[in-house]
Amino acid sequence: MGRKIRVLIAKPGLDGHDRGAKVVARALRDAGFEVIYTGLRQTPEMIAEAALQEDVDVVGLSILSGAHMTLLPRVVEELRKRGLDDVLVIAGGIIPEEDVPALKAAGIHEVFGPGTSTEAIVRFICDHFGIRPEDLKTAGEPVAP
Repeated sequence: MGRKIRVLIAKPGLDGHDRGAKVVARALRDAGFEVIYTGLRQTPEMIAEAALQEDVDVVGLSILSGAHMTLLPRVVEELRKRGLDDVLVIAGGIIPEEDVPALKAAGIHEVFGPGTSTEAIVRFICDHFGIRPEDLKTAGEPVAP
């Protein structure tokens, strides 16, 4: 890619529990991604606008409120309105398995449930971009002569 992969982690809706989102954000940062965390209670419009302004490659959505079938597709719609069709959108939280196919059909690339290792999330993002996790730490850094 030539630069570090930029990941936006967001908490859509009124969900006030952000421990999981912060754990994932820290793990992604420690793996070598550039991570932006938007904080709590973001609207789909706010998330999409932040993704546009921050020029991110990935949007990670964390939701525990049960509003995933409404809010997550709206985030994807807002991203598309802004021309961000190529942004990888992933989600995590308390999302019933039976809702996953509809979310994927709505544009969520992958859903990570409780107990998913942070390594699995790192691997998924790396696989999407065709890079190896061990190459993340040096992405975007000058190469020594």
